[in-house]
Amino acid sequence: MLKATLEKVINEDMAEIWTILAPDEKRRVAENLQIHTFNKNQLIYAEGEQPEFLWCLLKGKVKKIKEGVSGRTQILRLIRPVQYFGYRAFFAHEPYVSSSLAFEESTLGAIPLNLVEELIHKNSDLAMFFIHELSRTLGGSNTRIVTLTQKHIRGRLAEALMLLLDSYGYEDDNSTLKIYMSREDLANLSNMTTSNAIRTLSTFVTEKLILVDGRRIKIVNEPQLRKISKFG
Repeated sequence: MLKATLEKVINEDMAEIWTILAPDEKRRVAENLQIHTFNKNQLIYAEGEQPEFLWCLLKGKVKKIKEGVSGRTQILRLIRPVQYFGYRAFFAHEPYVSSSLAFEESTLGAIPLNLVEELIHKNSDLAMFFIHELSRTLGGSNTRIVTLTQKHIRGRLAEALMLLLDSYGYEDDNSTLKIYMSREDLANLSNMTTSNAIRTLSTFVTEKLILVDGRRIKIVNEPQLRKISKFG
């Protein structure tokens, strides 16, 4: 059963990185790959810890968070299958500056970062893969800084909803977001208080942009929400 699971992970889920490895490199990754399952809200790694693994989300949803002033939490990034994370601090030779938690029950693959570093020294294509990934992440972070500091509350919440849509998509009805978030998490993603998130959601409902049923959010007018997101 474990062998079959590993073969699926390597051949399907991690195909993007698998195709640029030489046969001997593939063998070493397969020998060292670990599969982990995390429960909802379970910590994957914590701020201040030393990075040990390159993490790959295979199934589920993960959030990267950082504690700010007065213990207020900010969601920095959403991870979707199949994305790699948890390696920037290793290459920077520093401890983690943020934490990572599972939004829901999630399955992850883990490869020792010492092995990844060794492979990078020998495989320029693998090095370029990580340069590309880090560059895209940095670009996204720069854009988020502007969003969280300059847009009004409506723009920030609309962007958060579009980020959830772009990351996880719709349910089978093609309108309900495929992630159920608490109001607190929505606020933490949008850099606002929970009460402001609740009020703004209610305003969006009144304007017939969304429908809300508990933690389920149905997008009624996606074009208008994207417009609000863009112009703040």
